[in-house]
Amino acid sequence: KIWFDLYKRTRGGPRDSSGFEHVFIGEVKDGKISGFHNWIQLYMEEQKGALDYRGYIKPRNKSDAQTNSDDHVLTLQFSWKGVEKSVGTSFIGVSPEFEIALYSMCFLLGSEDNEVSLNTGSDEFVLNIKCYTYDRDKIGTAFPEATAHYD
Repeated sequence: KIWFDLYKRTRGGPRDSSGFEHVFIGEVKDGKISGFHNWIQLYMEEQKGALDYRGYIKPRNKSDAQTNSDDHVLTLQFSWKGVEKSVGTSFIGVSPEFEIALYSMCFLLGSEDNEVSLNTGSDEFVLNIKCYTYDRDKIGTAFPEATAHYD
């Protein structure tokens, strides 16, 4: 229910969206990309030629860690189906099951802001997992924000 029940993204509109679609697939509404926080979808859309990866944005923090090829959280810029997404944060290289479990746990805790430490073996990230509810019983969106990154 929390991931797959359909709801209205626009007032008076049809029930045509779900938390899963928003987070893992992405949506275009009012000329803007909404959601689209999954690296697998990003990769598949880029392979089809529907997505143009524009680069990453270094996390806003005071640490000296460098962004490199073994990072598992990146803030990205891209164009999808001709529409720009200037900022979108995604886990990189993790399974959808990991993301569903993490985001579901944050949803069930009931907080929009959830501080989580992630140690990947080569890096440590302090994350704020944003989790917004919809109609109090569904996930509207969920995504990571890197607040600190240490090598």
